Amino acid sequence: MLGLVTERQLPTVLLIDDDLVSREVIATVLTMNGYTVHTAAEGATALKLLSAEKCLPEVILMDAQMPGLSGTQLITELRAHSNAAIVAISASNPPDEVVAAADSFLLKPFSADAVRKLLDGHRRQARLAADSELSPNEPVVNPETLAQLREMMPEAAVREIYAAIVADLAQRQSALEAAIAKGDVAGVRRIGHAISGGCGMAGALQAARLGALLEAEGNQLDNNPSLLRDLRAAALNLERMLEAEFPA
Repeated sequence: MLGLVTERQLPTVLLIDDDLVSREVIATVLTMNGYTVHTAAEGATALKLLSAEKCLPEVILMDAQMPGLSGTQLITELRAHSNAAIVAISASNPPDEVVAAADSFLLKPFSADAVRKLLDGHRRQARLAADSELSPNEPVVNPETLAQLREMMPEAAVREIYAAIVADLAQRQSALEAAIAKGDVAGVRRIGHAISGGCGMAGALQAARLGALLEAEGNQLDNNPSLLRDLRAAALNLERMLEAEFPA
């Protein structure tokens, strides 16, 4: 069953469910709410759709317990054929290993709004992961800001500014680790705001961008450890720049 594409351009869904009634009801509800839906009655059929590129889903809803290829084995095969988020669905509690292998779980019956909320969460995580990655082509320091500082003050004073930023970042990282461990969302955002402001004024681009992400996405605590790793890398890059530009 292929759903209708609407003006809302919501993501494509692949629904795998051996129960005809559940499959048709879920597909109809999602289609009526703007999703493009492909369906398969079994895991093997779903894999054929993906292999032939007849379906490029952003999310896969798969019944947790079906005859034939199912459970963790099916999840492994799906991941080999697609980058879609995999959501296990079931009318009862599925095996723990299935829940652990999938990206999310929905208990039947569920609404189209529940699917939308799940997708929004996955998109935020994907965007945050992509935005936080440090590119080798991303400048550590804004060259214009560095040039302006050099015009305004002696080299030793400019070096002192960036050395102070490196030292401050080390302290902020320790505070961030503590805030993340405690689940202190407000604390994460507050520290991110401070990093973004201070580093931004000095043109420390990588660290400032990561600080802004921490401030904006501080409630996504699962992603903050990766941001913290990138922040450490940005601080190390800044320290290397300091040694190269201002040798002792």
